[in-house]
Amino acid sequence: MLADTLRHLEALVGFDTRNPPRDIGTGGIFDYLRGQLADFRIVVIDHGAGAVSMLAVRGAPTRLFNVHLDTVPSSPAWSADPLRLRVTGDRAIGLGACDIKGAAAGLVAAAQAGKGDAAFLFSTDEEANDARCIAAFLARDHGFREVIVAEPTNCEAVLAHRGISSVRLAFKGSAGHASNADARKASAVHAAMRWGSAALDAVAAMDHLRFGGLTGLRFNIGRIEGGIKANMIAPAAELRFGFRPLPSMAPEELHARFAALVPEGALEAYEETFRGPSLPAGDVAAAEARRLQARDLADELRLPVGNAVDFWTEASLFSAAGLTALVFGPGDIAQAHSADEWVALDQLAAATAHYQRLLA
Repeated sequence: MLADTLRHLEALVGFDTRNPPRDIGTGGIFDYLRGQLADFRIVVIDHGAGAVSMLAVRGAPTRLFNVHLDTVPSSPAWSADPLRLRVTGDRAIGLGACDIKGAAAGLVAAAQAGKGDAAFLFSTDEEANDARCIAAFLARDHGFREVIVAEPTNCEAVLAHRGISSVRLAFKGSAGHASNADARKASAVHAAMRWGSAALDAVAAMDHLRFGGLTGLRFNIGRIEGGIKANMIAPAAELRFGFRPLPSMAPEELHARFAALVPEGALEAYEETFRGPSLPAGDVAAAEARRLQARDLADELRLPVGNAVDFWTEASLFSAAGLTALVFGPGDIAQAHSADEWVALDQLAAATAHYQRLLA
């Protein structure tokens, strides 16, 4: 069975689904999946801008498996062609092998090994924080009650994870000569730096907060742009940051707190560019009820239950729409998005065995 999974993984890794640029159409990797799932009813939808979804259904299932096929871009640090699978004694190496084409390969192998009811939703927009595929699916009368999102969890059922929010924060200043006495206050770049320092201090003050084994607020300033040259006061600056709240944190309150840290008169724009809820979704009471439902599902499916995780998945979007959702897939998130990304062969074998059992 592992040989079948690796054969599919080699083919899937060979398709360039890097996101960005997300130059993905309805052929290519989707033609391959159509050919491998010949006994499934298949609907492929192009949602625009390289976001494509494929729903494959056999029989009359009520449980859905969700897998995204897009990957992050490859970096120059790769030691070999990222789109060519390499198999060593204990691992399979290739772009997306862990996150999450390994899971897709295991599901296809499991589906081919039996004839049971099955439903797969493949998508290509997860790595861009652009959940149009899932949103479009959930807006339809789909009829599913449960979903397993196949992100890397070391083959343990994850019932809770953080939410995510991404922000574009723009600062304004007053252009002028750097020798001016008010240069320190007039510069938009200085305002961005002051905001960054204050934001980091505010996040550090939340380190004591806890939920389900997770602690504190995850926060990152990912990009700062602005200014012209050293002897000119910067008239504008832009900063991109993101945070990952605990399920018990209210994103609106966090946004208000971060916006209030901007120096007086320096705020040009504060724009949330993406938000994903926590898993389970909802307020504290609703989240706990949904967590217990997911725990019951994991027990029913005889899946080992793991700890809550810090990374975000689209399972929370399904949870917010009322489906019982959990995360389960092969591999360790530590290998995702890395140069020479890999997934352990024993993880692929274990996941495929679980999938085959669940689809029997």
